[in-house]
Amino acid sequence: MMTASNSRIFPIITNEITIAWIGLYCLAVVMGYGRFLFTATLPDIMVQLSLSTAIAGWMASINYIGYFIGALIAMFVPQRLTWQMLMLWTVLSVITTMLLVVPKMSLNLWYVIRLLAGVASGVAMILSSSLVIQSFSDERRSVLSALHYAGIGVGIGLSALLTWTLLLLEYHFDVIWLMAGVSSLPLLWLLYGIRPRDNDAAIFSEIGVADATSDATHRSVHQTYINFKRSLYEAVTGHTKAIMLLSASYVLAGFGYITSATFLPVMAAQRLTTQSYAGLLIWLLVGIFAMLSNPLWGALAKRIGETKTLMGLTLLQALGMLLPLWFEGAFGLYANAIILGLTFVGMVSMTLNIIKNINPAYSNLLIGLATLAYALGQFIGPLVTVALAGQSDNFNAGLLVAAIGLLIGLALIVVFYRLRNNQLSQV
Repeated sequence: MMTASNSRIFPIITNEITIAWIGLYCLAVVMGYGRFLFTATLPDIMVQLSLSTAIAGWMASINYIGYFIGALIAMFVPQRLTWQMLMLWTVLSVITTMLLVVPKMSLNLWYVIRLLAGVASGVAMILSSSLVIQSFSDERRSVLSALHYAGIGVGIGLSALLTWTLLLLEYHFDVIWLMAGVSSLPLLWLLYGIRPRDNDAAIFSEIGVADATSDATHRSVHQTYINFKRSLYEAVTGHTKAIMLLSASYVLAGFGYITSATFLPVMAAQRLTTQSYAGLLIWLLVGIFAMLSNPLWGALAKRIGETKTLMGLTLLQALGMLLPLWFEGAFGLYANAIILGLTFVGMVSMTLNIIKNINPAYSNLLIGLATLAYALGQFIGPLVTVALAGQSDNFNAGLLVAAIGLLIGLALIVVFYRLRNNQLSQV
């Protein structure tokens, strides 16, 4: 049981700006490190472990299917347990990051660790957003939410800088992952600071074994499933076509961006052989422009609407996928990186805002469904890219298919836009 002195040592943080920065840090850890540090370190991992492109693609995809599972788990977390489950899965995210320092692990262990890292990222991303954003007042929610989501771009940028620095010092991926884990540890203390405002004893008793057993008596797995089915039915009733169109476009959005988000540094190593760290500079650009994108697109969405903004972002990202095909040198890759950073976080935030507003009473459920769709696209993407790359490891066909997928997704968004306008005009 927590004492009064411990409560003074670990006070509850209530300042909205501080909470937004903690949310940024959380996304930088669970997304920037838990998911995207793999992209930054992939060329070194492939060299040090003598991995083929096919195995690298499977390692990426297994992480993304973990993210899919994590999103599914997050949908079943009761609101009152949001903070406890966030702490649990953030701890697991940090542990799976640090475990990659273990030497000479079998390939199967790599798969297990990357799967668990993906699950942790999926749960922590959704729960941290839920916990952090609900702490903001209505008048500051838009600005502070943008700060929170900037954590994805910050994490990508930090993954590039950390990898670049340690490679220059002649360390390899194992030390890079260890340092990423160590730099993540202060997050656990900060997350403890945004625990629920109930007294500490109540918090700890709620996650204790005795209370978990008592809770299981009152809320069985079967009843949870029944409640979920009822909520799902109520969430989609009257909106089925709109939700299906937007979800299908989001699958293609996940599929479209992930080729670059996984293999950009590898493509740079292939094409820009005279520039030793071009891949990391390119990945750093992705992070920088991802940080800048949300305020930019948020301002545009206020002027022309979120759906039209999403259309423009999808078209721009499709163009970005084609640029490395049209320009074989540095320009195509750097331009692809800038456009990827500018678009993918904006596409995520726009889509999630649009889908939750379809039926605001079930916003968490709809956001979870959309995240599942996005994760499915990300799982399929690297496998398709690797299959198309063949023995020559040529990623051009993968980029072309990604662009085509995004353009099909754009067409679905246009149909969704017209459908929603027709529905609203009939109200």
